[in-house]
Amino acid sequence: MRKIFVLLLVCLLSFPVFSQELRCNIQIVSQQIQGTNKQVFRTMQTAINEFMNSRRWTDHVYSYDERIECTFLFNLTEQISADEFRGSLQIQASRPVYNSSYNTVLLNFKDDDVQFKYVEYQSIDFNETITPTNLTGLLAFYANLILGLDYDTFAMDGGTPYFSRAEAIVNKMQNSNVPGWKAYESRDNRYWLVENILNNAYSPVRECLYRYHRLGLDRMSDHLTESRAEIAESMRLLQKAYRAKPGAFILKIFFDAKADELVHIFSESFSDEKKRVFNILNEIDPANIKKYNKIIGQ
Repeated sequence: MRKIFVLLLVCLLSFPVFSQELRCNIQIVSQQIQGTNKQVFRTMQTAINEFMNSRRWTDHVYSYDERIECTFLFNLTEQISADEFRGSLQIQASRPVYNSSYNTVLLNFKDDDVQFKYVEYQSIDFNETITPTNLTGLLAFYANLILGLDYDTFAMDGGTPYFSRAEAIVNKMQNSNVPGWKAYESRDNRYWLVENILNNAYSPVRECLYRYHRLGLDRMSDHLTESRAEIAESMRLLQKAYRAKPGAFILKIFFDAKADELVHIFSESFSDEKKRVFNILNEIDPANIKKYNKIIGQ
C-alpha cells in the first residue's frame, strides 16, 4: 500500500502545475450605443474574459496569488456596422508589494483609439506567427505590455522579451485600417508606448522601475528609511531621462500610475528628502504639481 502511495505521489509531482499569468477583470460599457442587441456585448465580455484569463502568455509557472491583477474597461461609443465597434479602453494593472497587503499600480492608461470587429459567439484566438485581427492585436499587445512592466520590476530589463512581443504586434499591425498602431497618427499611442520603452534613450526609466519596486517598495516593511531613500534616488533616473528628452510619453505613463503613490511615500519623509524629491518632481512632472505640493505641506 505504501509503495502505491509513493508511486502516486511521484506521478503527481512529475506533472508541472501551470497557472495563467493574468487575473484580468473585463468590463464592457455600451450605454451610448442605442437600438442594438445588448446580448452581443455580454457575449463579447465573456469571450474577452476567457481569452485573457485562460491563455498562457509565458513559460513560467504562476501560483494563483502571483497572477497579475488588471482591469480592461471598454467604453464602446459607436457601432460602425453589424460587427464593428469604436470606443476607448482604460487599462490598469498592479502588482503586490512584498510582505504587505498593498498593491502598487504599474499601468493606468486610457487608449482612445479602439476600433475592432467582433462576431458574436466567434472564438478569440491569437497566433504570434500571423497578423492578428484588431481585437486580438489589441488584447495581446496590452497583455505583453503588462507582463513586461511586471517583469521589469523584479529584474533589470526583465520585461524585454514581452516588450519585444508587443513591438512585433505593432509591426504586424502597420497595414491595419484602424488608428493606434502607426507613428504618424499620434505621439501617445501604442506605437510610441512600446517604442519609448525599448528606446535606449529612455533606459533610465526602466532602471527606475526596478529600483523603485524591487529595491524600494519591496523592502519597505523591514527597511523603511533605506527603501524610501532608494525610491528618492530612482527619481534622479527619471530626471536624467527627462533632461535628455523632455515630454517623453513613457514619463507620462509612469506618473499617471505613480503620482498619488509618490505623495503617500514622501509625505512622511525627512524634510531634506521631501524638498529634494519635490524639486525633482516639480521639474519633470509639472502636470501633477498640485498633488506634489502635499509632500511639502502646501
